[in-house]
Order: sequence, then C-alpha cells, then structure tokens
Amino acid sequence: MTMNREAAELTAAAVADRLANPSAAQKLGLPQGWHRQSLAHGAVGVALLHVERARAGLGPWQRAHDWLAYAAAGQVESWEDSHLHYGVPAVAFALNAAADRPGQYARALDTLDRNIAKTTRRRLERAHARMNAGVARPALAEFDSIRGLSGIGAYLLRRQADTDLLRDVLTYLVRLTEPVKEDGELLPGWWSDLAPSGQPSPDYPAGHANNGMAHGIAGPLALLAIAARNDIFVSGHLNAIQRICAWFDRWRQESAAGPWWPALVTRAQYRGEQPLAAEPSRPSWCYGTAGHARSQQLAALAVGDTSRQQAAESALTTALTNREQLAATSDRSLCHGYAGMAHIAAQAAADALTPDVAVCIPQLLDVIGADPDVVAISLTQAVGGDIGLLEGGAGVALALLAVATGAPLSGWDAFLLIN
Repeated sequence: MTMNREAAELTAAAVADRLANPSAAQKLGLPQGWHRQSLAHGAVGVALLHVERARAGLGPWQRAHDWLAYAAAGQVESWEDSHLHYGVPAVAFALNAAADRPGQYARALDTLDRNIAKTTRRRLERAHARMNAGVARPALAEFDSIRGLSGIGAYLLRRQADTDLLRDVLTYLVRLTEPVKEDGELLPGWWSDLAPSGQPSPDYPAGHANNGMAHGIAGPLALLAIAARNDIFVSGHLNAIQRICAWFDRWRQESAAGPWWPALVTRAQYRGEQPLAAEPSRPSWCYGTAGHARSQQLAALAVGDTSRQQAAESALTTALTNREQLAATSDRSLCHGYAGMAHIAAQAAADALTPDVAVCIPQLLDVIGADPDVVAISLTQAVGGDIGLLEGGAGVALALLAVATGAPLSGWDAFLLIN
C-alpha cells in the first residue's frame, strides 16, 4: 500500500484525534514534547496542527483554541534572548497562524509584538556592538533560525512583513556575511567559537563555520532570499546572498551519492589541513542536502540565477533518491526525517524548472507508512513518543496534511524558512 493523498489526510486526522486536547494527549503517557510554550517541542506546535486542519475545514477550531489556551496559561515567558522556538515569539507565531479573520487575537498579538520588538532591538544592539568592538565570532544563537535573529525574522516576515524591524534584522544579516580578519586570515562573518550544540567544546578549539538550516548560514540565506522574493530589500542585500552562495560553491562536494555540502567547516578544514567527510550524511532539513539545496534554490530565484537553480534542484533530486543517503535517515520527523524531506521536496517542486523534484515525493511518503491508524499510534506511543512539531508527531502530521491539501493555509512552515 502506498501513501496517497487520501491516506495522508487520514493519517494527519488520526494523529490529530489522538492529540485532540491536552487532557487526551496526557493520557497517552508521551514522555517528550510537553514544554507548554515551545514551538519545536510542545503545545504551541500541536496547536498549529489543529489550526491548519481547522483552516482547511477538516477539524474543529475548538481543538486549536484548547491547545493555545494551554500553551499561554499563566505568564508567557520572555527574556533578553527570546527566540522563535520558545516563549513570547513562539506563542505569537501560533496566534498569528490561528487568526483566521481580521482582528482576531489582535490585543494579544499587539502585546506580544511589542515584547518581541523590544527584545529584538536589544539583541540587534548587542550584535552590532560585538561587531563594532571587533569581536569576530558570534554565538550561533545570535543569528540562527532556531534561537537566533533569523528565526525572529521568519516571524516578522510572516506577521508584519515590510517593517523597519524586519529591515533591521536583514541589515544585521547582511553585515554578518561580511568577512572578518583574524590573525591575518579572512574568515566568514558567521564563524563561531562554539560547537554545533551552541556550547564551548574542546573539539572545536578554533571554532567552526556552521552551514546548516537549523543553526548555520543556510537559515540567514533563506530569510534574505524569501524577503527579496517579497520585494523587501536593504542595502547590500543581494551582495550578501551572493557571498553566502559563493561560500556554498566553495564547499560543494561531489561523490558517488551525488553533490552535497558539509554540515560545518572547522578551522583545520578551512586551511586545508584536514579533509572533509568522504560521504554525505542524511539529507535532512536541519543539516543535510535538502535544507542546503532548498536555501540555494530560493537564493537563485531571488537573484534570477537559472544555473544555480538547476544545480540546487539537481542536488536535491539526487539526494532524495540516493539509496545511501536515504539509508542514513532513521526517523520520520520534520527536522531530520522523511516528513521534512518530503515537505521540502513539495515546496521546491512548486518552484522547480523540471518535474524531477516532484517525482521524489511518493517514495519519501511511503517510508512514513500508509496505514493511518498504525502510523498515528506509532507517532504518539508512550515509548519514545514526542507530540511536538520539530521532531514529533504533530510535525509529521502537518507535513502529511500539506500533501493532502496543497500549500499550508496557516503558514505553519514559515519557521522552517523553506518558502
């Protein structure tokens, strides 16, 4: 049996039924994903599943409201480094997606937006102060799409679009792409002292350049490209896109498994003193070819570079059909599994020059499974189950729902920076 459009819709419905409200979900005994205000790992992400189904006329709005109320119960958390995946920005992202008519949630969103503007401006001030002081190495959480300003930019682009605050975020990202000199050596402006985890590590004594969509420069590239496609530009915008693309050109690898990009580059690798891995890892959204290729396809569309677009689409198609790369993929999640790869393929196919990308999608869906009840139970079972958006059942269900209904109606996938 294959995963067709009907099976995809039924599977998403079965997951949604098992996560109908917080009380029902708690009875499943799921050990992961219970952070109330987490977009990635909690109630905010589950709310988005019910928001999308309600917008498509496939489920009741009450379920969405129940999860939103659960997420926002008590004080919504805010701190200096508030980010898209937790606290005020996460709740605002979900409320904006749920606002299906003008003025709905207006008072709450206005309050949350003021908080986001305040913390974002403070973050921008600190980032520019760092660069002004000649401190060359940012934390990944300063700029990435999970904890950084690229994630905040994704919300602003979806919520408020053409605003001064979004332009300020884009201006910062342009500056981030400017090379810096350290000990007589030019490094990319996003070179970080930290490990990919965002923490100091003896494994990275001279730092690294992170290439991922989750924690690296592919996220800023995608945001800059999407903004440009929406006719939102700042000074140096296209030059920044070209600088990041030139970096990816430098590190593009060729192998029997197809073209790919390393998840990160260490100082020794940058200097040519240490080789990169011989083969690509899983072709995921977070660090793999799916995320890398989609960000470059978006960049190509933004600047009108047909050759780059063809190369990105070819790399994506190869990665999503190569047995070795697919064999490295061990789960079904949005972040690093088959649901994320299928959703990226669908979005990329809508922009693609040829139908080749779309051909990949059915086999990716088949791995997820075709029996709605079996898939739903396995995604929401007590052993290892995660209700969340990024790595759990809600995210897989949303990707399947997009297969059934077409492009997301609520913009839930804006946090992925893939469209």
